Amino acid sequence: MVETLTPDICVIGAGSGGLSVAAAAAAFGVPVVLVEKGKMGGDCLNFGCVPSKALLAAAKHAQAMRAGAPFGVATQRPGIDFAKVHAHVHGVIAAIAPNDSKERFTALGVRVIAGAARFKDKQTVAVGDGIEVKARRFVIATGSTPAAPPIPGLEEVAYLTNETIFDLTACPEHLVVIGAGSVGLEMAQAFRRLGANVTVLEAAVPLAADDPECVAIVLDRLEREGIAIRAGVEVVRVEPGARPRVVVATPDGEEAIEASHLLVATGRRPNVDGLDLAAARIKSAPRGIVVNKRLRTSNKRVYAVGDVAGALQFTHVANYHAGLVIRNALFRLRARVDNSVIPWVTFTDPELAQVGITEAQATRRRRRIRVLRWPYHENDRAQAERATHGHIKVITTKRGRILGATIVGAQAGELITPWTLAVAQRLNIRAFAGLIVPYPTLAEIGKRAAMSYFAGGLTSPFVRRIIAWLRRFG
Repeated sequence: MVETLTPDICVIGAGSGGLSVAAAAAAFGVPVVLVEKGKMGGDCLNFGCVPSKALLAAAKHAQAMRAGAPFGVATQRPGIDFAKVHAHVHGVIAAIAPNDSKERFTALGVRVIAGAARFKDKQTVAVGDGIEVKARRFVIATGSTPAAPPIPGLEEVAYLTNETIFDLTACPEHLVVIGAGSVGLEMAQAFRRLGANVTVLEAAVPLAADDPECVAIVLDRLEREGIAIRAGVEVVRVEPGARPRVVVATPDGEEAIEASHLLVATGRRPNVDGLDLAAARIKSAPRGIVVNKRLRTSNKRVYAVGDVAGALQFTHVANYHAGLVIRNALFRLRARVDNSVIPWVTFTDPELAQVGITEAQATRRRRRIRVLRWPYHENDRAQAERATHGHIKVITTKRGRILGATIVGAQAGELITPWTLAVAQRLNIRAFAGLIVPYPTLAEIGKRAAMSYFAGGLTSPFVRRIIAWLRRFG
């Protein structure tokens, strides 16, 4: 006998976006059904943000032991027990997992169903053979999966992705990474610091969406740490064997790079297989489900959020989408997506953070802009911590409205937040120039960049005449 459920909202997928929708709707007393065929918490908790940052933290501690000499601390070669590193990573996952668990969401009033969901028609989802959900609104939050490029021979080797690399209990001897995006470079640095030899192969430009001037600082650090980064190379094929060989094309002919382990980090594809979107009259494209600015699909009952909606593939974007769906579906507020206010961070060392438009984008749009900069080495806290590599770069209009910011350096991911607020609220640079910032902090870098907007006034003859005139009055 089939059980039929009739909630207000049915959420398909228990990753960051889906859990946020379910928790918020339940908090407002709305009946919610949540369907998940895999692990609660989705990619971020189990295979993405959480384990990668835990691994990066372990690698940072290892690097600190090598870099103590400038502080008067004896340099040591770290002894790395990779099995314990593995335990640390999975311990962090286990510590956070209760927040995303079935038990917690059941306690919140959400009906959680384990199983694969598929649409039967425009208003019905089936879960297995025993449950049908007829909801007023559906939210598809099924995320994405690592996409393997069509490289001959790749499917014949046991390559790693972000879904499997955290299962390693021994450090690779030579890790070859295909793809120099955020995931590829973060993992390259982490494994290098933990003892692996690392080669990164990129067909195009590393971190292509970011400011190239700032990217160069990141790449320089990675190369100084011994990571071989080869950009603009084509991977011709992968030759299987006990140690796979990655064959690349060079101006001098083909070159084979032998790897102990191969990590593929070349992008992701939306998880739509098995949903039977056609049955619900939901349009999709290679990048994901087609949605409008309110995240509604071609079926007015159905929304899509996060990676599956072809969006910027970040956990905080899925959470942002979840908030918009709640405002649209529950309150009819017609809230719209604004990608221009979404920040992103590459958590290498140094970190690289971006929000709004870059200098190159502003130039292509023929905007009349000001570019404000301030280096880390002019900051007292950065000097105290020997974290002097990097700078902030702020893009404003001629009148000072903040259009974007890029920060490369220590704690850039933390420092980008006020600039995200500035872009979202269309603030003028005067707001930052007048800000009182605690001393000594890295945040002063942003204020000093803001103050440089007014540097021209220091030598302005007009300003000096006004000061001279006011001096007459005592």
